[in-house]
Order: sequence, then structure tokens, then C-alpha cells
Amino acid sequence: MAEFDESANRLTLKVVYYGPALSGKTTNLLQLHDRLAPPVKGDVMSLDTRGDRTLFFDLLPIGARLPDGVLLRVKVYTVPGQVAHDGTRKAVLSRADGVAFIADSQRGQSINNGESFENLAANCARVGIDFDTLPLVVQYNKRDLPNILTEAEIRARWHAAAWPLLFASALGGQGVSETFAALLRAVFRRVHGESGRFERYAPDSGDVLGALGLA
Repeated sequence: MAEFDESANRLTLKVVYYGPALSGKTTNLLQLHDRLAPPVKGDVMSLDTRGDRTLFFDLLPIGARLPDGVLLRVKVYTVPGQVAHDGTRKAVLSRADGVAFIADSQRGQSINNGESFENLAANCARVGIDFDTLPLVVQYNKRDLPNILTEAEIRARWHAAAWPLLFASALGGQGVSETFAALLRAVFRRVHGESGRFERYAPDSGDVLGALGLA
């Protein structure tokens, strides 16, 4: 969970990109990395599983100094999409401050999207995260492909949900920064609500997005 180190004047957050296999989680992360200015981003790191390129998770540490002098550190992860690697999903999800759920817009992927979202909710319970209060955004990716659900169809399916709903074509970079910005706003609304945990510091989301070049 969010940690504020008073002695180092540093706030550390962890966010996770979750979703079914091949929905574009890693593409989102790599495109985001490309869009951030060099001073605020670290190297992308990955762990491979026996040579299968899809069986890994990535870590993208982001650091920026906010206007009040606080150093912000955001650790950005993706999880493997394959069901067989659910243990890794749980390990990566543990202590997350927010989640971006990356869904596949193709009509044939609706069941996979639903099963993955149910898995997210179940794994939150398993690692001690309150899913009902978790800062969460939902991105429907691959809007550039044929035979996809229309935006109207997707909004109708999610009409009762409280989470921000975004549309993207991560391969071309569309919607990537917007999704991350929406996720940070959701996370900082939660941080403001728990500002007593940090004694004196409840950051402004506008300052954060500006420091990262996403305002």
C-alpha cells in the first residue's frame, strides 16, 4: 500500500496492469515508458518464464519531484495473463494501490475478459485488498482491430460500474497516457481519503500528473 517515508520525504505507490492474455498490458507499459521524460523513468525490467515471451511481468519505476519537494516513486507492474500463472498474479497484485484492467475489445474475447475480471476480484480477496474500494480503471484496448465491440455496447455492459472506462489502441499509443492519468487520479483520491496515514502529506493529483508530464 501507499507508503510515505518522512525522513526521505518520499511517497511510494504501486499500480498494477491486470487482464487476460494478449490484451495489451505490456504494450501499454512500454508505450507509457516511451512517453515519459527520461528524468522521471527507470528501465523496464522483465522476468521470463522458460523462454515463453508472454509469461512474464514487467516493472516500470517512475520517479518525480513534486512542487512541494516530495519525491514521488510509482512502481508499475503487469501480470501474466495465463491462468496457469495465477500464483505470480497474486504475488504481483499484493499491496497494490490501484489497478488498470486491460480488456480486449474483440468480440470473441468477451468471455476471457469476464473471467479475468472475476479472477482480479478473487485475487484481491486472497491478498487482502478490498475490491470494493480499490482504485480501478478499465481500458478497452485494440480499438484499431476489426470485429470489435462498439463503444455503445461496452458502455451498456458497464453502465452500473463506478470505475472510469477508457478506450485505447495501445499499439499506436492512443489512450495509454489517458489510462495511466485516470488511474493516478483514482489512486490519489484514495490517498487523500487516508491522508491521516501520512500525518501531513496528501498530494494533489494535478501536481503529480504535471510532474510526470501527463497533466
